[in-house]
Amino acid sequence: MSVRKTLCRLDAIPDGGAIAVDVESSTGGFALILVRQGEQVMAYHNECPHAGRRLDWAPGKFLIDSGLLICAAHGASFFLESGRCYAGPCRGAGLATLRVEVIDGEVRLP
Repeated sequence: MSVRKTLCRLDAIPDGGAIAVDVESSTGGFALILVRQGEQVMAYHNECPHAGRRLDWAPGKFLIDSGLLICAAHGASFFLESGRCYAGPCRGAGLATLRVEVIDGEVRLP
């Protein structure tokens, strides 16, 4: 039997917006960005590939404009639906993704 880790309720994430959640692990844990578009949620590590810093401008507060998530430090921008780099100082394929599921109104790690 697998145990799924609940991250938050779906309604805790504004539609078209994002929140931050911390995930505990045996190695100290990590921070995620949960982005909601309707009933779909995408999860990205809360770390800009440009400078390795968190993307939020204040804890859990993100700059989102025209479908893009924007790094508060250097302006790198990423597509909300994929985490792929759109513009600015971002290297590689974009944000590191993590699969999540929405089950019974809860956002969970599988």
